[in-house]
Amino acid sequence: MMKIFKALSALLSYPTAEFVAALEEIRATIENEKFMPATERAALLRLVDDLRGRDLYDLQESYILLFDRTRSLSLHLFEHVHGESRDRGQAMVDLRALYESKGLLGAANELPDFTPLFLEFLSTLEPAEALPLLGEPAHVFAALAERLRKRASLYEAVFRALAAMAQVQPDAALLAVLRAEPDPEPDDFEALDEAYEDAPVDFGAPVDGDCGHDSLAAKLRQARRPAPGVVQDKTPRTNFTFSPSHQATEDGRHG
Repeated sequence: MMKIFKALSALLSYPTAEFVAALEEIRATIENEKFMPATERAALLRLVDDLRGRDLYDLQESYILLFDRTRSLSLHLFEHVHGESRDRGQAMVDLRALYESKGLLGAANELPDFTPLFLEFLSTLEPAEALPLLGEPAHVFAALAERLRKRASLYEAVFRALAAMAQVQPDAALLAVLRAEPDPEPDDFEALDEAYEDAPVDFGAPVDGDCGHDSLAAKLRQARRPAPGVVQDKTPRTNFTFSPSHQATEDGRHG
């Protein structure tokens, strides 16, 4: 099991008194993580130290300003690739089914694509299974890291660490789509209103290269194959993908 994902899940969760009390344990987990490159580990430790030194209400206000008020920084992964389309709803169903097939039952009021919940799920898996799954939304992590860097936010470290641990290059075409989306500042209320009023994005047909829906789904199926010497798990599994989808009207955003 990979405790580091549990620690990163906590870092991306809404700050509470219990979270602040656990920061020392989170720090120790990061320090001892063998899969974490040194540069990313140091950046995460700076984030933890910054969080430890701030008032709880200040932490909560900063978190809301970044992740709840700014759509381009949403912690719901499918919002960045499915928008408000009906495909997002099906992707939610598939992802929740995958969680349940592994015995993880998320909170009824939390959507399965919420990044802290996704990371909690990965923490229940062995590295050979968790790391390939982590690579699926690598382009989303890269885009979020860039947007947080633009705001000089130390939370950038979490997404840099996730991308580094996945050990895959973000798909350039998918990342370009995300880079082209509006990214207003959290205090630009007019721009934020416009972002939430925009019509659902239709990304159209898969882009050229090995990054379409079928390709990513095939990669995910391949990632789920057992490692040599490992007995195949016969539990029924579902497929999900982090590739863009067609325009529709499903609205599954976390409030």
